[in-house]
Amino acid sequence: MSTHIRSSLRRTVRPALCAISLAAASAAAGSGAWAAQEPPPVTMGVVTFLSGPSAEPFGVPARNAAELMIRALNAGEVPAPYDARGFGGAPIVMKLVDEAGATERQVDEYRKLVEDDDVDMVVGYVSSANCMAVAPLADELKRLTVLFGCGTPRIFEGASYRYLFRTGATTTMDSTAAALYVAETKPSLKKVSGINPDYAWDQGSWSAFEAAIKRLVPGVQIIRPQTYELLVGEYAPELSIARGAEVVHSSVWGSDAEALIEQGISRELFRRSTLVMTAGGPTITRLGTRVPDGTIVGARGPFAMFAPDTGLHRWFHDAYRKRYLVEPSYPAYKMAQAILGVKSAWEKAQAANGHTRPSQEQTATAFEHLSFEGPGGRVDMSRGKGHQAVQDTAYGTVRRGQLVDVRRYPAALTTPPDGVGSEEWIRTRFAATSPRGGDPESLATAIPNRGLATSFSAR
Repeated sequence: MSTHIRSSLRRTVRPALCAISLAAASAAAGSGAWAAQEPPPVTMGVVTFLSGPSAEPFGVPARNAAELMIRALNAGEVPAPYDARGFGGAPIVMKLVDEAGATERQVDEYRKLVEDDDVDMVVGYVSSANCMAVAPLADELKRLTVLFGCGTPRIFEGASYRYLFRTGATTTMDSTAAALYVAETKPSLKKVSGINPDYAWDQGSWSAFEAAIKRLVPGVQIIRPQTYELLVGEYAPELSIARGAEVVHSSVWGSDAEALIEQGISRELFRRSTLVMTAGGPTITRLGTRVPDGTIVGARGPFAMFAPDTGLHRWFHDAYRKRYLVEPSYPAYKMAQAILGVKSAWEKAQAANGHTRPSQEQTATAFEHLSFEGPGGRVDMSRGKGHQAVQDTAYGTVRRGQLVDVRRYPAALTTPPDGVGSEEWIRTRFAATSPRGGDPESLATAIPNRGLATSFSAR
């Protein structure tokens, strides 16, 4: 990285770090009695997109959730079992870093967080490429690192780590659950296509969906799946080719998702074809009633409109809305989940260490095979030798401004067993005994239809 760029980054990013750190420390000192006896702070590097096209749909909601959770944890405002202040009584101080830029920059920023700032842990990364790049650094530098947002299953398939964890499920879950939902709700399905960015994560999502739907619907015809340059904004050729398909899969996100829907509506594609959006939660919240009826939507897990009705979820949802005046989308849930996972591991390790501050090694040991509660429900660190989370997930159908026919899928149905690769599992073992076109209860537990905050009228 050049001296000019490094200097520019420090001018723009470091002041923000200082301001956030001071704000967190101020919140931590909210109780005079606690502040007088508080142990040294726990410093947490948080990395997410603060600029560029990924900031609005992913990075900003994740940053907001990190700020909210750290302030609330320091103040002891999070419901049980997370009501103890900070991490085991120690206040949390956040150092925020922008994920925008090349992977080489993220490697450099990670090293600076650990070697220069000496953070106790790093929580971050939306981009699968960035996750892959920083993964080996966690063990090299022996620093607890928690991936909150990326979806590639390659992190722990064929590799193992001591200090690296991921508290969210992989794209395998997203794609197989989408295929199950489509097979259940469209028993006469014959033709499927896809419109996805020419980008590793999106192509992995399509490949897994294609393999899963072929497994569930023998003889289904795949009609020339289309790829396009990310953020191109114009989809006329792709939409024309997909017109013959009954189902069109897309993991598209952000402004691309909105453009695809608007252009598909103007070309009347969605009068004949059902759009399946595996990461569509934020899009339907933004577009509201402009989302075509019949669109099948997921939120990369049991998040946002799919979250269970628990006290922790109600607190998180209401606190986020009150603070930021918008609905929390799934990146916010995934960030909150990661921070609560770290808190659970830290405090478990602290208890085992005679209630004194745990080491990196002790915290990593406590994190392995951990089960904990997040705002989206139960999280089990049961894959990747105890370093990779699995969760239930859900899909639903948009109908007249409501999300209907919501179905929840258990993790065992959508995720390979530990030690088995996703591609092999989908091709040879996925849903081997699942009936096609039968009672949905035989495949998943249906949950009540629910609107998106009653409805999701366009904002």
